[in-house]
Amino acid sequence: MKPSKIVLASSNAGKLKEFCDMLADFQIEVVPQSQFNVIDAEETGLSFVENAIIKARHACQQTGLPALADDSGLEVDALNGAPGIYSARYSGPNSSDLSNVDKLLMDLQAIPEPLRTGRYQCVLVFMRHALDPTPLICQGSWEGKLLFEPKGQGGFGYDPIFYCPKLGLTAAEMSAETKHSVSHRGLAMNVLVSQLNRWLGAPA
Repeated sequence: MKPSKIVLASSNAGKLKEFCDMLADFQIEVVPQSQFNVIDAEETGLSFVENAIIKARHACQQTGLPALADDSGLEVDALNGAPGIYSARYSGPNSSDLSNVDKLLMDLQAIPEPLRTGRYQCVLVFMRHALDPTPLICQGSWEGKLLFEPKGQGGFGYDPIFYCPKLGLTAAEMSAETKHSVSHRGLAMNVLVSQLNRWLGAPA
C-alpha cells in the first residue's frame, strides 16, 4: 500500500526540499520529524549504513509513519577514512563548517597533492515501519581530491575544499543543479527513486 506521508529523519531544510522534489511525482508528502517534536536519534553506529538505519527506525517509532533518513560524510584516504561518520562534528562538539574545514586542512598539511584523494559518501534508508525487516538501503559516492585552500562560496560542509577533477570545480563552485547531477546524495537519490518505483509503482 502506497503511503501518503513520509517523515524525514532530519530537520535540515535543504534536505527536506530535495526529498520533497524527488518524491513529488509519487504524490507523497514528506514532512520533517520536527513537525512531530521528534528529537534527533543518538547516532551510535560505526558506519553510515548503521546510523541511517538508527535514524529511520527512530523516526518510525516516534511517529508511526514510514521514514526516510540519510547519513553522509567525507572519507579521506590519507586519513584512513576520516572524518567519515564524524564529518559533521570533526572539530569537536561545537563544530561549524569552517572549523571542520580548518581541522581537515591542518590534518592534511603534510600530504602531497597526488595523495589527497577522497570521496563523499551518502546512504539513504527508507523504512515502512519501525520493525521493517527489509528497509531500502541506497548508496552513492562522489570521488574527488582535497585542495590546500577553500575555493567557492556555495554548498556547505567540506564543499569549498572538495575538488571534482571531472568538472574542474570544487563542490562550492557548482550550481545546485550541477552538483545534484554528480553528487553522492544525487546518485543515492536516483537509486532510491528507482527502488521506490518497484515498491510503490511508477508515478503517474
